[in-house]
Amino acid sequence: LFLPSFQDLFGVSMVVPLMNLHIKSLGASHTVAGIIGSLYGIMQLFSSTFVGCWSDIVGRRYSLLACILLSALGYFLLGTSTTVFLFAISRVPVGVFKHTLSISKALLSDLVSERDRPLVMGRFNAASSVGFILGPVVGGYLTELEDGFYLTSFICASIFLLNAGLVWMLPWSEENTGNKEHEQGNRGTDGFSAKANCDLHLKSATNGAMASNSLFQTAWIQIAAVLKRIKGIAGSDLWDIFLVRLLMSVAILLYYSNFTLALEERFGVKPLFAGYLISYSNALGVLAGCLLGPITRLYQHNTYRLLLHSSTLTCSLILLYTSALSISMVILSSTFLAFSTTIGRTCIIDLELTIGGNEASGTLLGVGQSVTSVGRIVAPLLSGIAQEFSPCGPPSLGVGLALGAILIMNANKQKYCSHGNVKLKNQ
Repeated sequence: LFLPSFQDLFGVSMVVPLMNLHIKSLGASHTVAGIIGSLYGIMQLFSSTFVGCWSDIVGRRYSLLACILLSALGYFLLGTSTTVFLFAISRVPVGVFKHTLSISKALLSDLVSERDRPLVMGRFNAASSVGFILGPVVGGYLTELEDGFYLTSFICASIFLLNAGLVWMLPWSEENTGNKEHEQGNRGTDGFSAKANCDLHLKSATNGAMASNSLFQTAWIQIAAVLKRIKGIAGSDLWDIFLVRLLMSVAILLYYSNFTLALEERFGVKPLFAGYLISYSNALGVLAGCLLGPITRLYQHNTYRLLLHSSTLTCSLILLYTSALSISMVILSSTFLAFSTTIGRTCIIDLELTIGGNEASGTLLGVGQSVTSVGRIVAPLLSGIAQEFSPCGPPSLGVGLALGAILIMNANKQKYCSHGNVKLKNQ
């Protein structure tokens, strides 16, 4: 799964930086380009929870292969887009089904123990980040060729087809995965875990229906099971975890929203230097993912404490950047921020799965992805308003949101710690 995740982001990051240039070359205005970009985010917002829950019902292999192949179709259509309308159509299958990384994370969560989960997730994120670093370089080179964008899109589609082949050849054992889910369900410590554990019977019924009933009946059973799980999430007490995720996501997005412009206005730094600084931070993020194992052992696998401390560090570093008097202080804050954000991102996923129950990992990761999508929609609006007051307005607002997330974690400390104690006792 590490190789497909690397190739996934490598292929996507080749194409995404070139898309605005391509759609404008087709004659689209800035407004139309923005609307199409927003529609993609909205599709991701509503589809991530549904697709993640669907992977819990039908199994990881079937859902992951379907998402990879339909994403490949989207990028293939992008490579044939000679009009704005075709460009918009090509974004539909990708917007709805590009949840390959979320399903891969859910599969990893099924296969590894709770103790090893932060380490494995950190390495998975590191592998993905390497692809995200290398992709834009290759895409920038290819776009210099004749019809470079179309060539890049076809290469991206081919990478997804290669990933489908790799996933197909994996040594799958759905029965063993289901047994592991059932064992983890017996250790559930939340009301939602109990509801999701009951849905294992629905999964078996669905698999039987796929073999004997019509396609329509199978689809209806799957949709009913998905809606039941989503209802279980809505009625659970996980709201505070998802709120923490939303606040921290928006805080970090606000930090990066006007990063290049703010550096130029505050310190006279050229955009090229800001680009190098962002690439430097991404590279350090990869290193942070590899160091998660020793760090979690240092914290005795207490995910709550590690998340609280990393979030506090993130808040402090954004504040340092906001009040920086020299570019050296910006470099210092960017260096440590790469570590704190990478660790925090992995910890919030681990906490969601620990409290929500690993047997519904696809649903939980899907909801988490929807929460992050909300952040991507809200952050540009807040950033635009904050920049009216000061170049430091967006990160200053981010400090306030991060502080709110820290206060929520402290207010719910007893709940997190009680789950952490259960986790340690079972190990």
